[in-house]
Amino acid sequence: MKKKLILIAILLPLFLISCTHSTAPDENPDWVKNLIATYGKASVGNPPQSIRQYEYNGQTVYYVPPQCCDQFSTLYDANGKVICAPDGGFTGQGDGKCSDFFQERKNEKLIWQDSRTR
Repeated sequence: MKKKLILIAILLPLFLISCTHSTAPDENPDWVKNLIATYGKASVGNPPQSIRQYEYNGQTVYYVPPQCCDQFSTLYDANGKVICAPDGGFTGQGDGKCSDFFQERKNEKLIWQDSRTR
């Protein structure tokens, strides 16, 4: 247990450093701004809702993790069109349409995370 806590203490700061917040919300496409507004009006999720931007297959994509249990995540293209569900669902493996997303994604950028608490 102690080894796990030490590992978490080491890896968590590295993860947080690798995720950058969008410093200029105006950089986001209108559909992302609308999605943020929608999530901001909804009940607080567990875990808190978030949107992350990546490069995947040569394009900019936006990843929204699943909120609970057997729900799918959503991966959007730069125009807001749903590409696939990389994870979640009953098996936890998504819809199978982009099974390489977690291996191939690059340049993570945290666009938004709900800061409200329950």
